[in-house]
Amino acid sequence: MSNVFSFVGTCGRDAEVRYLPSGQAVLNVNLANNIGFGDKQQTLWVRVALWGKRAEGNLKTFLVKGQQVFVSGELTMSEYKANDGTMRTALELNANILELVGKGGQPQQNYQPSPQANYQSAPSGAPSQSYAPAPAQQPSGSHDNFDAPYDDDIPF
Repeated sequence: MSNVFSFVGTCGRDAEVRYLPSGQAVLNVNLANNIGFGDKQQTLWVRVALWGKRAEGNLKTFLVKGQQVFVSGELTMSEYKANDGTMRTALELNANILELVGKGGQPQQNYQPSPQANYQSAPSGAPSQSYAPAPAQQPSGSHDNFDAPYDDDIPF
C-alpha cells in the first residue's frame, strides 16, 4: 500500500456497524482532528471504515463519542453535491490499524468482557479445572522502572 495516512483523532459520535448484502461487516466512525494553530486552526473530519471480522467484534462498544483513537490506512477523497448545491469534499480512510488512545469516552454499559487469552492453560493430561490468571511479569533491572526518579546529570 503506497497511500498511507496515520493520525490521532477524537470520535465525533458512537461507532456503528452495518452489514452489506454479501454479509460482510463494516464499522464506521467519524474522527475529528484539529489542524493548524491560533486563528488558522480548523477541524478536519475523516470517516473511518473497518472491514470484516475486525468490524464484528466488541470494538464498537469502545468507539464512543470523545474517545481518542489512532488510525492508519488508505486515504481516499470524494466530492459530492450538498443539499444547498455546493460541492463538498469528504475524506474516507480504510483502516488497517485502529488503536484506542487515552481514556476518552466511557464504553457502553451493555459490554460484558470475555475471558482473555492470558490465563494459564491446564497441563496436558491434567483434569479439567479453573486456573487463575497468569501473574504479571516484573521487570528485571532498574532500567525498566519508569516511575523511579531520574537523577542522572544532564549535560546542558
